[in-house]
This record gives sequence, structure tokens and C-alpha cells, in this order.
Amino acid sequence: VPGARRGDFADASLDTSSIAFVLDCHVWSNNSVRVTARNVSASTVDLAAAPLSVQVTKRRIP
Repeated sequence: VPGARRGDFADASLDTSSIAFVLDCHVWSNNSVRVTARNVSASTVDLAAAPLSVQVTKRRIP
């Protein structure tokens, strides 16, 4: 994500709805966001065809 910096807020979502997995998202390094999908069910989840959206919000420093 161009302009992303460590300390910024990051959020991710998929176009599919499921309670079988949880997404974790954070700015990993400058211009780079890491998204991790964790399966919290006993079933197999295929995320290969699911479009991923990521949003980064700049952190405000007073």
C-alpha cells in the first residue's frame, strides 16, 4: 500500500462472509501491509478466489 508507514492503522476485509476465519492486518514495513487469515473452525476454508480489500489510515500525532 503506497504511503503506509509503521504505526498507521490497517484493516482488511474479504468479499465473502464467513465466521470460519479471522483476518489480522497491520503495516509490516513502509509501503507494505501483512494480512493473516486464521481458520477458527474445524472445516477447510478456501480463500484463493476471494477478493481482498485493505485500508490504511494515517496515525495522527498531536
